[in-house]
Amino acid sequence: MNPAALIPAPDPLQVPWGWFQLLLLLTFFLHMVAMNIMIGCAVISLVKQLVNPAKNQTLCRDIGNKLTYAVAFTVNFGVAPLLFLQVLYGHFIYTSSIIMGACWLSVIFFLIAAYSLAYLHKFRFDTWQVGPRRWLLGTSLACLLLIGFFFTNNMTLMLTPAAWPQYFRHPGGFFLNLAEPTLVARYLHSMIAAVATGGLFLALLAHFQKQLPDGERRARIKNGLHWFTYATMVQIAIGIVFLLSLPKPVLRIFVGGNWLATLLFSGTLIGSYYSIKFGARERLWPATAALTVTILLMILVRDLARHAYLAPYFHPADLPVTLQYSPLVTFLLILVIGLGIIAYMLRLGWLSTKEGQS
Repeated sequence: MNPAALIPAPDPLQVPWGWFQLLLLLTFFLHMVAMNIMIGCAVISLVKQLVNPAKNQTLCRDIGNKLTYAVAFTVNFGVAPLLFLQVLYGHFIYTSSIIMGACWLSVIFFLIAAYSLAYLHKFRFDTWQVGPRRWLLGTSLACLLLIGFFFTNNMTLMLTPAAWPQYFRHPGGFFLNLAEPTLVARYLHSMIAAVATGGLFLALLAHFQKQLPDGERRARIKNGLHWFTYATMVQIAIGIVFLLSLPKPVLRIFVGGNWLATLLFSGTLIGSYYSIKFGARERLWPATAALTVTILLMILVRDLARHAYLAPYFHPADLPVTLQYSPLVTFLLILVIGLGIIAYMLRLGWLSTKEGQS
């Protein structure tokens, strides 16, 4: 069967595709930061509760208090990039979602379970023993990791229409793209990156927690940067495996076949190097800047890889356009207002924390 015959006809756009591409990249950056903080902090807290719960009880309580907010921000910041992905690549992402439909729909239930358990962990932290707390956090984290695995499956399946005919052998909606060579490395690359970002977030959080004793504050910053540094080292090793597992036409654009892709990929390597360098030297703000730039570059590299994967079938520039700017203007206004409200709420929360209020 010719996989191209399974690709539905795309819908027209209201404005040129570049607008949606820009919004996809910007909103996905916000989602990635929130998701990395969520997964990374949950992993670090679980490890600390397993290794030395008595020593790390205060830190784990702080993480538990922040984790519910991280889940909320991750979900809300994830809506917009998913919608923009559907606008540009709907005929691919809808098809891949149907092929793994049962697993894809189960994301909602796993997310509700993860969110509920995170809240239970938060509110029962001081009343329950460490054993039940571990189970609550561990189960919540397992649900989040499973959601990430389903997302990775869907994102790789939408890029490989050649795998779509497998649906006719597995029509029940439980098909996963397990034969994809990049699947495991791509998934681990994202999850280890989350641990690195979570460590850096905890270091930044400790930097601003002036109410902590100086010794404990410095210890948290140092420990967070250690998590950041070592996780980044592991991420680079997995990233090399991920790179080498790419199909040759996609790999080629990052090793000289396309000057922009090669330049951006080289930038991610340089950013990773400086992230490790500044993290090892416990330079908090330079490490934060290096990580921010690296995440932005990796998002651009990811986007170019998606274009290379789909090049035989489609490019967003091929989409028909029926000019109608009013929906875009309405969305941008609502986006600015929404971000302003979020910033205001965060400011109120920060001020109440500084003043010692609940």
